[in-house]
Amino acid sequence: MVPRSPHRLPPEPPPPVLQALRKRLSGRDLDALGALLALRTAAQQAENAVTEWLAGSAASPARLQILVLLWASGSGGVPHKAIVAALGVTRATVSGLMAALARDGLVKSAVDRNDRRNLIANVTSKGQAVAERAVEANTRRLRAVFAPLSRDELTTVTALLRRIRQSFAASGGNHDEQEAKAEAP
Repeated sequence: MVPRSPHRLPPEPPPPVLQALRKRLSGRDLDALGALLALRTAAQQAENAVTEWLAGSAASPARLQILVLLWASGSGGVPHKAIVAALGVTRATVSGLMAALARDGLVKSAVDRNDRRNLIANVTSKGQAVAERAVEANTRRLRAVFAPLSRDELTTVTALLRRIRQSFAASGGNHDEQEAKAEAP
């Protein structure tokens, strides 16, 4: 599989655009634009890094999400429909991902004894080892990325990002609006 080149956002508009905006916007609006651009750039950089981290362990972030979900569930197994709900994707997408994971010997699925319409997925010992290595490696990476911030700073950043997300959701009928309201303190 050919690695995808990461998407890169420019850190600010081109100089002529920035110059025109400075003439038109108030100081607060310029500060808000600067915050938005910094947020977008940081979010894209974080997304690129996390995608790279996760892809390195199970071939794709989605496959690793499934693997870690099964690993975390223990030996009880997880219904395929719960995986669909957890990932927020279609059944067809989960079926394709599960088929690939099964081909690689990382998961196996069986018909639910109580309801033959349902499939129950379990992680194999090989899949468990891959998930554990990924959790360890990604925990080290996470620690390194957030090492410069104290716990209080992390709490503050998280609270501010939630407020920004709620503001975006409230401003445009965003489909994430219900989720943002549910996260409100």
